[in-house]
Amino acid sequence: MTDVPRITDTPPEPVREDLRLLESALDDALPPRVLDRSLLIGTWNLRHFGGLTEKWRSESGDSPKRDLQSVLTIAEIVRRFDVVALQEVRGDLKALRHTMKALGDDWGLVLSDVTRGDPGNDERLGFLFDRRTVRMSGLAGELVVPAGESDAIGEDALRRQFARTPYAVAFRCGGETFILVTLHVLWGDSAAERTPELRAIAEWLDDWARDVNAWDHNLIALGDFNIDRRGDERYEAFTSTGLTVPDDLHRVPRTLWSDPEEPHLDKFYDQIAWFTADGDRPALSLDYREGGYFDFEEVALPRRELSRTSLSWRISDHYPLWAAFDLG
Repeated sequence: MTDVPRITDTPPEPVREDLRLLESALDDALPPRVLDRSLLIGTWNLRHFGGLTEKWRSESGDSPKRDLQSVLTIAEIVRRFDVVALQEVRGDLKALRHTMKALGDDWGLVLSDVTRGDPGNDERLGFLFDRRTVRMSGLAGELVVPAGESDAIGEDALRRQFARTPYAVAFRCGGETFILVTLHVLWGDSAAERTPELRAIAEWLDDWARDVNAWDHNLIALGDFNIDRRGDERYEAFTSTGLTVPDDLHRVPRTLWSDPEEPHLDKFYDQIAWFTADGDRPALSLDYREGGYFDFEEVALPRRELSRTSLSWRISDHYPLWAAFDLG
């Protein structure tokens, strides 16, 4: 009987070569991290991030398709950030546990529970963070709508709240404290069904930013907001209270099926946004430098000749989106 490989074993040479190519591509695509001087935040919807086939390379009859090489690839991308918000982490934590083993002891994890019910889709939200550069500063919690404001997200709000409860965690890096709020907005039977949740999260964050007794005012919203277009009803709801997306993030694709030549036609599902000095609420004090995405399509599993659909089940159908800040 063949021994089952472990994620901590030395991979076969073809896998190691693929990882070397990936590392080179990441060196070219992402800014370097500088201890206590910079902060690199990412957000990534990892498609159905749950089960795992414990082979270096899964085969056509295997289910799930995600394998050990895929997990090492995901871990290598995550490793380039100080903190990454994750969406679509499933109730089954096998792939995530293997990712943590691949990242090693320097990395921390904070994770929400599964949002129950069909709209919750057996999903969790969470953050991976490099404990050498970032630490949790004491606050973690799920965002719920007060009873008096339940009509904002629908008639059955008191029963279901948000489809997947938004998750807020405070971190500290280089003397700066900031709160990351991640969410995965309800897809629904129509685009219009997403609008109330987007408006409710915008209003919730606006109220929090104005509260002088709140934990901190450096709020950054990031995740999969399922926004179709800049300027459409969903986008207007998301930005209705002053949340601002940096201009350079308007120009990058979000998914494997995007057209990099025409990003203005892309689906704007994934977003990173914060309040600026244009409003009458406390603005983000972090010094934003640049943002972008990482296109892993050609370098994630280059030798395997996979279709985009097959690649999406092993890595994701979404690109990681990122924002870089200067500190002090």
